[in-house]
Amino acid sequence: MKNVLIIGATGTLGSAARQAILDGTDDKLTLFARSTNRIRIVDDNREKVISGNVMNDADLDKAMAGQNAVFAALSGNLKAYAEKIVAAMDRNNVSRLVFITSMGIYNEIPASVGASGNLSSNPVLQSYRDAANVIEDSDLNYTIVRPGWFTGGPVNYQITRKGEQFGGHDVSISSIADIVMKLVDDDALYSKDSIGVNTPQ
Repeated sequence: MKNVLIIGATGTLGSAARQAILDGTDDKLTLFARSTNRIRIVDDNREKVISGNVMNDADLDKAMAGQNAVFAALSGNLKAYAEKIVAAMDRNNVSRLVFITSMGIYNEIPASVGASGNLSSNPVLQSYRDAANVIEDSDLNYTIVRPGWFTGGPVNYQITRKGEQFGGHDVSISSIADIVMKLVDDDALYSKDSIGVNTPQ
């Protein structure tokens, strides 16, 4: 049993990962978000809610206390968020971080999948790459997750490692939630790695 902090708990991936972790592990969850009024506790014995801003050190320190792993699924200024999260984890002696970025940040998407989705063609991805750089430069036990385009559907995915070509365009939200559940529960799984997640072609 671990204590897992979900940052961005009300988002699509935060919500999906929350349910996967509740269903697939005995871990306890701290749900961190700006608008916690949208969160309905499923299990009083395993969930608690903290309202806060990821840019506020005091909010993050309160949420980090006693955690074993952190899952972050955010949008916006990802580099700044990553810097704040890494610093808070260091302050609170929490080492395991699972962080969502995007496919294409290493220009790893081949033409057969759609190379226009690479950073070299899509500057919107720069903040995702900058966040990944911050995390990779840290001393944390991190796994960066680079999903394809979100779709519905069952759990069905393949993993590619950093330096390998990305395997496909799409991936189901349930698939991302499944790998996140496994990553927060296993500190050694894809440790200090950056993984692509896509539906097999």
